[in-house]
Amino acid sequence: MNERNVRRLIADVKDGALSRRSFIQKMMAVGVAAPIASQMLVWHGVAMTQTPDDYKPTKAGGGGALKILFWQAATLLNPHFASGTKDQEASRVFYEPLAGWDPEGNLVPFLAAEIPSRANGGLSADGLTVTWKLKRDVKWHDGKPFTADDVVFTWEYAADPATAAYTIGAYKDLKVEKLDDHTVRVIFTAPQPFWADAFVGTVGMIIPKHLFGAYKGATSREAPTNLKPVGTGAYRFVDFKPGDILQCERNPNYHIANQPHFDTLEVKGGGDAVSAARAVLQTGEFDYAWNMQVEDEILKRMEAGGRGRVVTSPTGGIEFITLNTTDPWTEIDGERSHAKSRHPTLSDPAVRQAINLLIDRDSIQKFIYGRGGIATASFVNAPRQFKSEKLKYEFSVDKANKILDDAGWERGSDGIRAKDGKKLKYVFQTSTNAPRQKTQAIIKQACQRAGIDLELKSVTGSVFFSTDVANPDTYTKLYCDIQMHTSSQPQPDPERFLNQLVSWEVAAKENKWLGRNISRYTDPAADEAYKAAQKELDPVTRAALLIKVNEIFCEANVILPLLSRTRVAAASNSLTPKSSGWDNDLWRLNSWYRS
Repeated sequence: MNERNVRRLIADVKDGALSRRSFIQKMMAVGVAAPIASQMLVWHGVAMTQTPDDYKPTKAGGGGALKILFWQAATLLNPHFASGTKDQEASRVFYEPLAGWDPEGNLVPFLAAEIPSRANGGLSADGLTVTWKLKRDVKWHDGKPFTADDVVFTWEYAADPATAAYTIGAYKDLKVEKLDDHTVRVIFTAPQPFWADAFVGTVGMIIPKHLFGAYKGATSREAPTNLKPVGTGAYRFVDFKPGDILQCERNPNYHIANQPHFDTLEVKGGGDAVSAARAVLQTGEFDYAWNMQVEDEILKRMEAGGRGRVVTSPTGGIEFITLNTTDPWTEIDGERSHAKSRHPTLSDPAVRQAINLLIDRDSIQKFIYGRGGIATASFVNAPRQFKSEKLKYEFSVDKANKILDDAGWERGSDGIRAKDGKKLKYVFQTSTNAPRQKTQAIIKQACQRAGIDLELKSVTGSVFFSTDVANPDTYTKLYCDIQMHTSSQPQPDPERFLNQLVSWEVAAKENKWLGRNISRYTDPAADEAYKAAQKELDPVTRAALLIKVNEIFCEANVILPLLSRTRVAAASNSLTPKSSGWDNDLWRLNSWYRS
C-alpha cells in the first residue's frame, strides 16, 4: 500500500466514511501492526479510542487480599533505577506514568487528564512539542498534591547523568516546562516521530519532588524513598523486605472511583518459575504468578488441576544471547569487560558466526518454550513492519566446523579448538530456571561437536537481575564470555528498545552499569542510522533505519536472537487481571478484581 492510499484511508476515517477499526484492519492486512496504525491516526488528528473497561465492582475495597508471586524477588522500589523487570513491576505498584499502553497499542491515561492529540492541541504539527494536561485532585500517598512540579522534577532527575537513572535515554534529549500547575510541555530538539516515551509506560513513572528533591544527582542512591515508596497508585506501602516480600494496603484516596477492589496486596518473591506456576495453577496458594518461564508441557499438566489458567500476551520481547567481544577476565580501570578491551577469541567474527550456527532454535521452541516463544533471527520482531526480512537462522554443525577450519582454529588432543595458544573455552551464563538451563544444555552439546567447550553457569534471578553495583554476577556487568536473557520491548515502537545497541548507552562503572548497551559492542553505522530514525517523520523511512540498526548487530553475530517471547503468566480462575504485552504486567493493577 503506497503513501497516497494510506492518506486517502486516513481522510476517510476523519470524514466518517471509514471506521477506525476498519482502517486498522486494512493496515494490519498489509503488515502495519495495530499500535502503529493507531499512532498514524493520532498524528493526523484522529483521537485514540477509549480502552473499554470491564471493571465490575461498584465500590472500592471489599476484595480481601490479593497475593502475587514473583519468583524473581524485587530488590528496590525506585522505577528509575529498575533495570530488571522484577523491580519495574514492584515500582509500578506505587508509581504511575502519565499514560500506559493497552494490548492494542492505544495510550491509556493515568495521571494525564487526556491523551495528547492534534485534535485537542496536545501535539504540534511540526513534531517538536507535546502538551500534557494533568489530572486534578490527585494526591501522593502522604497527602501532598500531585502537580506539574512533580512531572518537571522527574525529567530533571532522570536526565541528570549523575543520577545514573536506567531511564535516562527517555529524558536526556528533551526539555520539560511547566505551563501551569496542571499542564506541562515537552520540547524536543528535533521533530519526534514517536513522542510517547518520556512519562509513558515502564520508563514514565512520576516520582514526588518533595521527597526526592534533595536526592537528585550524586546523592540519588541515598534517598530513603528508594525502599519506602510514596506514590499515587492504587496501593500504599506497608513493608518491604528486599529479595523477599512486599506488603501493601488499599489507597483510600485513589483518584479513580471505585478502585482498587482489593484491601491488601502481597507481592512475594523467591523460589523458581515451576513452583510459582504450581502455587497458582495447582494449590491455589497465590492469585497470580509472573513470567512463567516453564516448559509448556508442564504448564498444561498443571492447568488440568482446575484452579487456574495460563494467561498469554503477545510482546516485542526477545530471548537472546550476547557474545562478549570485550575481555571479561582482565580488569581495566576497576572493571572487567571494559569497552576498550578485546576478547581474545570472540573478537574473531568467524568464531561468532560459527556459534550462531550451533544454536538449534527450532528444538528450543518445540521442546522447551511452546506457547512461550517463536524461533527468530531478528532482535526486533514486533510490530511486524520493524522486523527484518533479511535475517534468517540456520542450525548446521557441519557449516560451523568448516568456518572454524577455514579460520585456522584447529582441534587439540582434548578436542577443543585453539589458535595462537588461545582455546575456544567459554563461560556461558544465564539466570536460574529450567528452560534456560535446558537451552544451555542444547547449545553446549552442539558446540562440543564443533570443538567449542562451554562451562555452564546459572545465577539466581534475584542476583542476576539486580542493580547491586558490588555484585559481579549481575547481567549488566557481563563478567562472562556468553550470556543469555530476555529483553522486554515496553512500547509498540522499537526506538527505545534499540537504544541498547548504541554507543552512548554502553554499560560501564562510570554509569553504575545502568547503560542499556550491555554487549559493549558499537558500530558507527548503527549510531548514525539510530540518530537519523529519531528525527525521521516518514514512517516507512524510519522503519528502514531502525531495521538497519537491528541488522548490523545481528549480522555481526554479537546479538544472537533465539525466541520472540510471548508473555506467559498464571492466574487463578476467579481473578480478572488486565494484561498488555506493551507495558508492565501490573500496568492496570488498580482495576484487577475477583469474580
